[in-house]
Amino acid sequence: SHWPPYCSEYLSKLEPYLKNKMISNTSEVPTLAGGFIKLETVKKPTALLTRRTKVVCTIGPACWEVSQLEELMEAGMNIARFNFSHGDHEGHGKVLGRLREAAKNKDQNVAVMLDTKGPEIRSGFFADGAKSVTLVKGSQLTLTTDYSFKGDSHKLACSYPELPASVKPGQSILVADGSLVLTVLECDEAAGEVITRVENDAKIGERKNMNLPGVVVNLPTLTEKDIDDIVNFGVRHNVDFIAASFVRKASDVRKIRSLLAENGGQHIKIICKIENLEGLQNYMDILAATDAIMVARGDLGMEIPPEKVFLAQKYMIREANIAGKPVITATQMLESMISNPRPTRAECSDVANAVYDGTDAVMLSGETANGPFYRDAVEVMVRTCCEAESSVNWNLLFQSVRNSTLKRYKLPASESIASSAVKTAIDVGAKAIIVLSETGNTARMVAKFRPGIPIAVLTPSESVARQSFGVYKGCYAFTVDSLEDTDALVNECTNEIRLAGVANEGDPFVVVCGKSFGRGATNQIKVEYVQSNYWDQGEGAGESDMTAHHRGRESGHKGCSIM
Repeated sequence: SHWPPYCSEYLSKLEPYLKNKMISNTSEVPTLAGGFIKLETVKKPTALLTRRTKVVCTIGPACWEVSQLEELMEAGMNIARFNFSHGDHEGHGKVLGRLREAAKNKDQNVAVMLDTKGPEIRSGFFADGAKSVTLVKGSQLTLTTDYSFKGDSHKLACSYPELPASVKPGQSILVADGSLVLTVLECDEAAGEVITRVENDAKIGERKNMNLPGVVVNLPTLTEKDIDDIVNFGVRHNVDFIAASFVRKASDVRKIRSLLAENGGQHIKIICKIENLEGLQNYMDILAATDAIMVARGDLGMEIPPEKVFLAQKYMIREANIAGKPVITATQMLESMISNPRPTRAECSDVANAVYDGTDAVMLSGETANGPFYRDAVEVMVRTCCEAESSVNWNLLFQSVRNSTLKRYKLPASESIASSAVKTAIDVGAKAIIVLSETGNTARMVAKFRPGIPIAVLTPSESVARQSFGVYKGCYAFTVDSLEDTDALVNECTNEIRLAGVANEGDPFVVVCGKSFGRGATNQIKVEYVQSNYWDQGEGAGESDMTAHHRGRESGHKGCSIM
């Protein structure tokens, strides 16, 4: 009776949350960030083996030998990204062969991502074999649409044929993620040239991206080169993901999916890169159609003000979390490590904040492709992700994801089973969740609800194993011969859990089984207990015709694996 009316109303809302000791992101009760960070959190050693957030590494000249690729895997790489804005099929094929050799040597389910060139605009090549040109503030630079022209500090080629008709004097052209700013002075459509003024000193390399803020670019989302790359490299070489550049609407996703299905690549997952305003405006439709999202902050920061990119990032990640679609945060995460052995403090904060936002994976570009400190960059990324995750209250996060989802729609059966599995794991204090999955969909749904324990995915599909290990948060994978003998598989996995030190004898773990029958599916959740004597019961004990092929079991491995 001594509280003002507004305080009484607040306390009445707060009471049920205090009783349950659970505050949801969707509640009306305000929360203060950092409540689970203590002095001990800062002082304790980094728990590398508990990492849940995945790491995407771009493969390039700095790291494409077998021994270097093995280093990346040891450091924690989950996905190898092949950037098809550069190189040809022959060159990429040789690197892919070395990657798969390294993965076999390290016994790792490393996934392969084909990142399309897309309808982007790029600068051209340089004369006399030069690798870079230096531009001086105040000088004039001519852009020509003759892409065969070999450029210098006075004239550069541009891949967009309609450039002179698209821009006007006074407009800006941004090059190399905005590191070079040009102002349009004159446009000569007949000659196919645009004269610009250089607004800042800059040193740029060949084939850098170019952005035209405020200009509607007349280019198809899926170019002839993209189609050739997807069909004649991606499908032929059985890649795991297609990262589609500059996706602008849901119909772009459907076109790519049809292209894959028509050519036998229906198992390949589509990652839509959101990197322009049109894609951001159509984000919800794109999200519904795609398999995963990439927050491509480089070009997006050219299309919208850079001070708004973090807002777009948080918006896209949150919506992807609610939809249960994996999301990758990319571009300039540890940019300074292209040339320096240590990152800036702001870069580490950027990685950590992406983890706090809810990203499933973070990506390195030039840091691994072109820098001498490629392994250091992965190790810093891994450590930063682990530190951010160490201060997350996973039980509250589960409730937040569930509540946020229920405010949008009723859970379908498969999603309800996944949610219940995570809740059961929390209730019984499980040490791990084992998911038996043919397509990976059950694993994706379990990962959506963010259990604070490892998720072991058992699947007969090598592709599903790589995809699960690649982008599903907290998942690692075993390939098995079949899912028919559930009991035998669970027993084998129990031994893996015990040997890895994840659990001891008597500790509970949750098993989620899903199998399709006709048009529907049957699912079940079981609570099992670790039995240390399973493999010690005499000759032939513990053997079955289901052989789990162990992945990621090296003691020094820092990836998301049991071993």
